[in-house]
Amino acid sequence: MIAEATEAERERLVADFVRYCEIESPSGRERGMTDALAVDLRGLGLDVEEDDTGADTGSDAGNLLARLPGPEGARTILLCAHVDTVPLDGPVEVERADGLLTNRHEAILGADNKAAVATIMGAARRLVSSPPPVGVELLFTTSEELALRGAKAFDRRRLGAEFGYVFDHASPVGEIVVASPTYYRLQASFRGRAAHAGIRPEAGRNAIAAAARAVAAMQIGRLDAETTANVGRIEGGTSANVVAERCVVELEARSLDVAKAGETVSAMVDAAAEAASDSDCDVETSVERLFQGYRLPRTAPAVQVAAAALVACGIEPAYIPTGGGSDANAFISAGLPVVNLANGTERNHQPDESVTVDALEAMLDVTLAIVDQAAAV
Repeated sequence: MIAEATEAERERLVADFVRYCEIESPSGRERGMTDALAVDLRGLGLDVEEDDTGADTGSDAGNLLARLPGPEGARTILLCAHVDTVPLDGPVEVERADGLLTNRHEAILGADNKAAVATIMGAARRLVSSPPPVGVELLFTTSEELALRGAKAFDRRRLGAEFGYVFDHASPVGEIVVASPTYYRLQASFRGRAAHAGIRPEAGRNAIAAAARAVAAMQIGRLDAETTANVGRIEGGTSANVVAERCVVELEARSLDVAKAGETVSAMVDAAAEAASDSDCDVETSVERLFQGYRLPRTAPAVQVAAAALVACGIEPAYIPTGGGSDANAFISAGLPVVNLANGTERNHQPDESVTVDALEAMLDVTLAIVDQAAAV
């Protein structure tokens, strides 16, 4: 059985977390982070492979893959984290006070997902010195915050894993995500006719007014327990004294029910078309399904291993749905069962993002226990 992390390993874990957070790696600019990880992995004696997905994802780096072999005939599992963050509004200088890690500046910390990067690397350090009872593949993806681009571009055939884990849910340690939504993005481009707003307003056709009518006709927010819809950005017009000729609206729809997700985005398209017609404007709509939802049964081996690992660490498992996506969506769509586990991060994507030292240490113990339980379940 793999023992819990030692005090020295816990100290190294926090030091790694701080170092990784202070390497800026917003989506598309992950090179500094991938280079640092490659050095760390090679320092453990592991071979590191970087794929060429940058051309597809728009990143200056590819996904990193390293392998820890297990005994002959043993199963292999995947441990995965993404190295990118949402855009930074300021530098990251990690501050530690009373066991809480935050950014001393008004900007994200980057615990999403560098808490997971650090815990996976902590597990890797242990597993190099104490060979694992199963094979372990370590994957660090890029551009997850851009609709899972890195994971979707990764060649699934390069993995030998039977199942895997991402640690990418900002909620208390112990939560196992067993359902995630299907996610659609919609763009509606309204086109009217420009005219002088004070002299010839009758000659104009206001695209902003048409867009506003469309949004007003839509159901926005939480539609039911499984479904949400949002209008996230609107841009149009040129000046206050010109009837707006153009307006672009960006929206999204999500649901744990695939059919409801489709119905919601279809209703949005219909509302845009009707509002454009009523306003004597034109509209072009484009709809893209950015990821497919999933539901995992509690009896799935990957879920059972996660639950057993949590119990072994004295943590009660909680099975939850989420309204967010993760690399798990991409891998499940590609045929690999991957479970998303909560990592204890709080308020991800916000300037007051934080994580406790206790949460980092708990996730390191859980990660080691997953490797241990994967050989037993």
